[in-house]
Amino acid sequence: MVPPFRIPTTRMVQPTPLPTPCPFEKRFPSQLVRDDAFFMSLAYNQAIDAWRQDEVPIGAVIEIGGEIAGAAHNGVEGTKDPTAHAEILAITQAAAKLGDWRLEGATVYVTKEPCPMCSGALLMSRVKRVCYAVPDPKMGCLGGATNLNDLPRVNHHLELTGGGVLESECRELLQAFFKLKRQEPEG
Repeated sequence: MVPPFRIPTTRMVQPTPLPTPCPFEKRFPSQLVRDDAFFMSLAYNQAIDAWRQDEVPIGAVIEIGGEIAGAAHNGVEGTKDPTAHAEILAITQAAAKLGDWRLEGATVYVTKEPCPMCSGALLMSRVKRVCYAVPDPKMGCLGGATNLNDLPRVNHHLELTGGGVLESECRELLQAFFKLKRQEPEG
């Protein structure tokens, strides 16, 4: 005997909208010259990966002795974790790879000036240098809104390269992402 047909009483599940396609292409820098532009290009590529996952397009790469110790992009939306910033995730990777929380000798390349949380984490992890592409006058804490590196009682200070390295490319990526986000209907 065939059971009687019943209309499901569950709600229709709306499909999750796909992220807006990223109109930017990844960079393919030469492996022969491992300079600031090379490593920032890798951070830029991480930012593009973030966009493709509907995350704020910020990427970070940590270099020690010419080799990559950590590379990540923002993951806040996907993980529902407010600490899943590119810098924090890359620091965690580098510390695991080195087997030490002290990232002495490391240079961090990040596509936007680090926020208060990330700036503090960079100081606490003892990185040697931070190179960021786009200054952030609202929330940046390595020279933008404030500079945690200038606190006189901090027991570690960073070398800073703020702005200049792929600055226009990284700024254009961020601005395009937020322009498209503002155009999306609220859901």
